Amino acid sequence: MSKQTFHQQLVVLTAQISGRPLDAALDQWLNTQHGPHSQSYGGLKAACVEGVRDGWLCDREGGGIRYGRVFKADDSLHRFSVDVVDMRDIAGPHHVHPGGEIDLIMPLDDGSATFDGRPAGWCVFPPGSAHQPTVANGRALVLYLLPEGQIQFSKS
Repeated sequence: MSKQTFHQQLVVLTAQISGRPLDAALDQWLNTQHGPHSQSYGGLKAACVEGVRDGWLCDREGGGIRYGRVFKADDSLHRFSVDVVDMRDIAGPHHVHPGGEIDLIMPLDDGSATFDGRPAGWCVFPPGSAHQPTVANGRALVLYLLPEGQIQFSKS
């Protein structure tokens, strides 16, 4: 899996969600159309696992979390940036989502890891929401789509 192939997978996905409100209806739609038993979920998860293994994903580390912005927001990605984190039983830094956040939760190992209490699948946070992202019960990769790449980390 190349970074360019991964980008193309995300171009197709972001085209489907572009212009939609980041809300519970989008959360439900993503989990129905692109949930853990779908081909699209499997393809994205495989790409992320391979990207971490090959070193072009999660190429930074801080506070016990591996992370990295893979793609900046641009027109081909319908103005979403793409980040991936690799977390195991840890809470990340508290932050606010000015434009919302769309997360793809990909548990690893035995598949029981959760992200903010959610199992494998999608989680949509509306504009203005905030959280301290937490992975529990194991290890997970989490892909973040951020409108215009907007994220505001809270001061400690």
